[in-house]
Amino acid sequence: MQQHPQRLLADIGGTNIRLAWQAGPGGELNDTRVLPCAQFPTVDAALAAYLQEVGVPTPRDAAFGIANPVTGDAIRMTNHSWSFSQRAVREAFGFERLVVVNDFTALALALPVLTPDQLRPVGGGVAVPGSAIALLGPGTGLGVSGLVFPPGSRHGVPLSGEGGHVTLPAQNQREFDVLALLQERYGHVSAERAVSGAGLVDLYHAVRTLARHGGEEVSAAAEVTELALHAGDPLALEALELFCGFLGSVAGNLALTLGARGGVYLGGGIVPRLGTWFDSSPFRTRFEAKGRFQAYLASIPCWVIDPSATPALHGASRALDLAGTD
Repeated sequence: MQQHPQRLLADIGGTNIRLAWQAGPGGELNDTRVLPCAQFPTVDAALAAYLQEVGVPTPRDAAFGIANPVTGDAIRMTNHSWSFSQRAVREAFGFERLVVVNDFTALALALPVLTPDQLRPVGGGVAVPGSAIALLGPGTGLGVSGLVFPPGSRHGVPLSGEGGHVTLPAQNQREFDVLALLQERYGHVSAERAVSGAGLVDLYHAVRTLARHGGEEVSAAAEVTELALHAGDPLALEALELFCGFLGSVAGNLALTLGARGGVYLGGGIVPRLGTWFDSSPFRTRFEAKGRFQAYLASIPCWVIDPSATPALHGASRALDLAGTD
């Protein structure tokens, strides 16, 4: 006999929305689905389609992790067209409680419950228990968060910010030339402008422009990685190496800022698709390339999170726990 759903959980990215329901706190995820955001005009339509597809009544409570700042009732997505009022969604579905947090805040809340089989190590030493943890991940955008552990805290307190929009610096002449092209197009070159799906495409266009010949027209990050890792396109490979180098620099900055001796976790959809090639990419070298603090960073472990485990949904459920008892 199917349990009655008590919680509706959603992980809302710029490209896909992942949904599941739970019978209660700490319960297993049921009927997990991944739906393209572009197929639905509103978040309400996506939620309604999911509930109809899986054939369950509307749960009492809901929690969303969303790729966007959450600063009030009104939500307007940065990398997608959806906008909504939290209050209006709650009233439309009759939720008793609706909790909306940044998607990487939700993912951060899930980090303490990830199992070893959901993580792939990428260098470093051993995590220091009780130390801060850093989290970042390129997908449609660049999510950034972390966990800090006040005395007596087992699960940690998540950080909610927009670290993906910090200014991205160049470390050598080639990077300076590439970022100059991005600056011509965008003005401010944030980390997300290079370290995201659209950023990888822009990096490839930039190296093609600097090379003055070669390469192919692309419109998606998957095309760049295909050209780099399977077709042997040297310009695509350079773009991918730039991407991983920039990611390493940003991750190292975040680790230093937080004192993240508890480790650095890499989420998002892009890095897992690079497989073991990522392990020998410039990421780890650039992560540690911080002068006098090279040894400090060399001791910090990094892990790639397996996205198939849908950890942000567990984090959204944890956000409901923190918002109050059922």
